[in-house]
Amino acid sequence: SENNMVSKKKTLGIGSTDLNDIKPITENQKEVFSSYEKGQNLFLYGVAGTGKTFVALYNALKDVLDPKSPRERVYIVRSLLPTRDIGFLPGDEEDKSYLYQVPYQNMVRFMFKQPDERSFDQLYNNLRNQGTVDFLSTSFLRGVTIDNGVIIVDECQNLNFHELDTIITRVGQNTKIIFSGDIEQTGNINQKGSFTTSGLVKCGSLSSGLPK
Repeated sequence: SENNMVSKKKTLGIGSTDLNDIKPITENQKEVFSSYEKGQNLFLYGVAGTGKTFVALYNALKDVLDPKSPRERVYIVRSLLPTRDIGFLPGDEEDKSYLYQVPYQNMVRFMFKQPDERSFDQLYNNLRNQGTVDFLSTSFLRGVTIDNGVIIVDECQNLNFHELDTIITRVGQNTKIIFSGDIEQTGNINQKGSFTTSGLVKCGSLSSGLPK
């Protein structure tokens, strides 16, 4: 129930009162903050360094830590390159995905107030352990429906059309989705060793024909 969720959020080790009050800097960032508050799903694209992922993650965390919000967890979704060959890398999913989570470990350090350096070092892991943040690769999404969450699809230019379709069909009740990426840049490589068209381009061309 709603009351149970409110009380659960109030008992979290890291809560909404620990968040810094971060304001948008650029006009585009202001648009992101405003659109998110209106409940819109977002597609953020731009070159590296424009703050796409940072702004997306901050708004998502602010949302899921809000006791009045129905959303409870941020799901960061990425394609682990080389995307379809993750099974050949040593270790389990956690080992394979660790390096891809380093940017988010660094980002959250600027988003929260913490008492000491050790707490900052453990911040990302603590957010994961308390169920506020989860990291998923596209390889492990089949058969999952995500309710009451915010999905951030980061570096989405590296996804093929099938992966994008899989992610979009995972969205359940009370879940918002944010795509973040740079259409001009893709890490998709085909079997011949050349770069392939991002699934975003195909997805965008199909969605352009849909009613607004």
